[in-house]
Amino acid sequence: MMANKLNTATILKHIDVLERELIRLKRDILRSFAVREKPKKLKTSLFGSVKGGDVTEKTIEESKRNLFRNLNNI
Repeated sequence: MMANKLNTATILKHIDVLERELIRLKRDILRSFAVREKPKKLKTSLFGSVKGGDVTEKTIEESKRNLFRNLNNI
């Protein structure tokens, strides 16, 4: 009779441990779905975008005019 109670208590303890482990695993799985990694964005390279030799102030100003429109027209 005493052995039965001991076995029952041991079995219940193991069940409790398994329940906690399942809860932990379920939580980890749900977190992994919620925090999926976003694909890495490739960095834009301007290599080769300027034809010819050196970049001068004139080239920079011309590029600014071409790149940024006049914001007074909004």
